[in-house]
Amino acid sequence: MAGFFSRLARIWRHRWTAETAVRRVLPPDAMERLAARVAASERRHSGELRICVEAGLPMSYLWRDAPARERAVMLFGKLRVWDTEDNNGVLIYLLLAEHAIEIVADRGINAHVDAQAWAAMAGRMGATFHAGRFEDGLTQALEEMSALLVAHFPLAPDSADRNELPDAPFVL
Repeated sequence: MAGFFSRLARIWRHRWTAETAVRRVLPPDAMERLAARVAASERRHSGELRICVEAGLPMSYLWRDAPARERAVMLFGKLRVWDTEDNNGVLIYLLLAEHAIEIVADRGINAHVDAQAWAAMAGRMGATFHAGRFEDGLTQALEEMSALLVAHFPLAPDSADRNELPDAPFVL
């Protein structure tokens, strides 16, 4: 019976968390600055960075009691982060209803960065978010990811960024 009530509470939390929560933690001007930071980062390496922010999971995920990671992996595919030429795309997924942070990286960059490094990065983001500084947390993560991508996939001096994916954060 306790499982039923915890599941019901989860559904309620996700339905209660409205899209206005996204605008509250990342207002339009912060979204513009984040898009500019992604664009600036991508001029230094061949990787692609995407930020996806979702207020709450769709009911199809809630009925199945699916974890945030499952949704992040699905969006990694839907947003075509997996489809970069060098297989070095990275998705930062924020699920506000659960205060969940998921980092999904393609196999090219994962060959150089282990799961503990991504988890540590998510942990630092979470600590910053807990202090109410969402833009700062995402900026710090973008800087860390950029350093990794520059180290492993630097853009040649005579090459231009292909910009295979949009730079603006994706909001659901």
